[in-house]
Amino acid sequence: MGGGGWLDGGVSVEEILDIVDEHDRVVGQSPRGEAYARGLRHRCAFVLARNTAGRIFVHRRTATKLVYPSLYDMFVGGVVGAGESYDDAALREAEEELGVTGLPRPSHLFTFLYDDGAGHSWWSAVYEVRCALPVRPQAEEVAWHDFLSEDELERRLGEGEWEWTPDGLAAYRRLRAHRGQA
Repeated sequence: MGGGGWLDGGVSVEEILDIVDEHDRVVGQSPRGEAYARGLRHRCAFVLARNTAGRIFVHRRTATKLVYPSLYDMFVGGVVGAGESYDDAALREAEEELGVTGLPRPSHLFTFLYDDGAGHSWWSAVYEVRCALPVRPQAEEVAWHDFLSEDELERRLGEGEWEWTPDGLAAYRRLRAHRGQA
């Protein structure tokens, strides 16, 4: 985390998030930094971005990320701001991380509660979007990226060489089950 109250590529630790209960009902609000520090349950959007050939955008997070630095992820996305809808957050976060404007609205697939039992707990809305635009990933968020085929992604998941974000891995497994591919 950098100085001046900023983290995650220029997002303020003072950004206000809705704090939610186990049923995804808003029970309060908190600055982002406090929500992370205290392990308060909030909302996140996960977007699986595919190019026109159907390949999946995969990236390694930067070392400066507050949560899961330097890990690989097959989703773009992030926290849902206070009063923001999951749908709006999915589009905003996908455009920011991919470095594009004019992305079609991501399609909502399902929502689940991610909880690792160690203070990381958030309601996770999973989306998919087709990106026909040339991507210019946000340097503060993305250290490396490529579009991988599903077979390539599955191979990377199975070989254990890359360390994946636990929440992204949980969302991807649920996505496969949702599609009957488990």
